[in-house]
Amino acid sequence: MSDGGWASNGHQLADLPSTRMGTPLPDSPMPGQTRYTGGMAQKIFRLFTSWSWPLFWRVLWPVVLLGVFLVAVPGVRPDLSGSDFHALGAARDHLFDFVEWEAGTLLDKAANDTLGPQVYMTEDERSHYVGDYLKLVEEIAGIEKQVEQIYIDPSTADPEVASAGLRARRDSLRIEQEQRQALAEAIVQAQVSGILVEHGFGVGGQILPPVSIRFTRLPTILIISPRDHIERTGSYALDHGLTVDQMENIEAGIDEELDVSSLIAPLGGLAVYPAMLIETSYPTHVFEISAHEWLHHYLTFYPLGFNYGVTPELYTMNETVASIVGREIGWEVLARYYPEHAGAPPDWTPLPDEAEQPPSQDEPPAFDFRAEMRETRIRADDLLAAGQIEQAEQYMEERRVFFVEHGYQIRKLNQAYFAFYGSYADEPGATGSDPVGPAVRELRYYSPSLFDFIRRVRGMTSFAQLQVELEEARRQSQMRSAQLSTPGQ
Repeated sequence: MSDGGWASNGHQLADLPSTRMGTPLPDSPMPGQTRYTGGMAQKIFRLFTSWSWPLFWRVLWPVVLLGVFLVAVPGVRPDLSGSDFHALGAARDHLFDFVEWEAGTLLDKAANDTLGPQVYMTEDERSHYVGDYLKLVEEIAGIEKQVEQIYIDPSTADPEVASAGLRARRDSLRIEQEQRQALAEAIVQAQVSGILVEHGFGVGGQILPPVSIRFTRLPTILIISPRDHIERTGSYALDHGLTVDQMENIEAGIDEELDVSSLIAPLGGLAVYPAMLIETSYPTHVFEISAHEWLHHYLTFYPLGFNYGVTPELYTMNETVASIVGREIGWEVLARYYPEHAGAPPDWTPLPDEAEQPPSQDEPPAFDFRAEMRETRIRADDLLAAGQIEQAEQYMEERRVFFVEHGYQIRKLNQAYFAFYGSYADEPGATGSDPVGPAVRELRYYSPSLFDFIRRVRGMTSFAQLQVELEEARRQSQMRSAQLSTPGQ
């Protein structure tokens, strides 16, 4: 599943250079460049007139996967009859309508998948096309910010008139974006699928379930945690676009009514089917989250994914495994097709217990967000374990101010914050001293391949199983090291 500017998988979004890249748009529309949100009747007509068995399976998979996902994942099917739900107050008026979103999206995807023009494009043409699409998204976002600033500026007498030209340009670009979106999504899906097949996830050269994404405005997520310890005990998807004062009012009402800690946070991705991806111009985010959410789809058919959220440990295991796959597959896609955006490959070398290095005597240490957040989590856990709830909450607020002073715009730092962000434990930070994330990382380190790692974890239903598997992996590694160091071997 993906704080201002932070994706739900814990990666901060970044802006790309403002220059356009790639090839210009063709003079005439390519197949599949018709308006993505075209009429329902035309889409249904196209489905039946172009019927084929491959199309049948492309349509059937989303329906089957969606049904299994709704049964398997508690976070997508909240208990609407529970006492907690009835105490959510204003939040009930802002629950996200997944049924409406799925109904429109599944038909759109099925209709556009019948054409598949990306198969007739070269790899360079595909990469340039996606690059142009992401630049288009960036340009639209830039204009949106300019319009917002005009309305904020008190010296602007008539913001509507002053922003008319910008809004017209924005609306024109939105139409172009809608025309290009279906093909851009199809190319991203194909590129991620190709790398997954190379890693052994394919069945007869096909990825099952198929990689399927939709760029969209994501819902926000309401996280609930007890005050006396950090644990995600409730989550509800809320509408996109809630204002800060709406979020504050909802959180305050819930905290008072239930005596809990709550937080409404943005999402970078959500593993409904097709996966929901936030509209962003950041290539790393696009490919990492595409692979991350696909792994959730894949695990839905195995014990680990089917038991998602049953215990806090299983929740962290699922999200950390998905984050590892997202980072590895995302990096490989970038390295192959968008090398200018590929940084260093992921490194899963086990970290020491204390990741912080002693400060230099010559110069002050640079601010380390993850180390500081890890320290905050550990201290908050200690205070809560000692029953000092108010002191812990005061400490977290003081630390929030500290982070803001260093440029990290965290609106609220509380138990719910750590319950949410601490579950994405592919890197240290909000996880504190929780052993689950480091254990998952270390098992990946000892696994000879990404697929072998997934094969090991997908059948797990408890943290104890992970610990047993990790001990066996350590033992095998030690045996191999001993064999290599023995003379004559």
